[in-house]
Amino acid sequence: MNISNTFTKLLFTLLISLFLNACNNDADKKQNLSNQQVVQKYSKDTLISGRVSNKKGNIRTGTVKATDSHNKLIATTQVDNNGHYTLTIPAKTELPLTLSHTSEANTNKLISIVIYASYNKFDINDLTTLIAKKAKSLGGYTHSNMSIAADETVGVPDANKTSTGFRGDPTKQYGGWH
Repeated sequence: MNISNTFTKLLFTLLISLFLNACNNDADKKQNLSNQQVVQKYSKDTLISGRVSNKKGNIRTGTVKATDSHNKLIATTQVDNNGHYTLTIPAKTELPLTLSHTSEANTNKLISIVIYASYNKFDINDLTTLIAKKAKSLGGYTHSNMSIAADETVGVPDANKTSTGFRGDPTKQYGGWH
């Protein structure tokens, strides 16, 4: 009877551990699914534009390049005399894209990140650069990381916060990283 009782306890323990392991695997799968971001692509050739600036104002010279997550060059253009640029992004280009500005006049490389195909205006400035660098340090250019980076990078006056922390579209409010 002692062997039977031990065997029953062992069998019961084994069944409980299998059940708990199965539950844990389901939780891990749900967690992994919630952390994944659906890859977005441009469905057609799309014009994106914006303004390049720093703390001194518009930057009126230089090159803006769009590169994909593999650092492949997608498009390039020159900044006009007003600090504006326009790029054509080909259909089926996967996001995220990094928009980078370089010039002899501005020694600091400025960047902005494109994570949504539904937006087409992207300013490139000191703030978008800080947000992008912070998001990258958090693990990459996802909506969640970009939101956290924007929130941690920008000092928002209490008068401009609601109970959820934002008023309006945070992508436009915090530097236009959308």
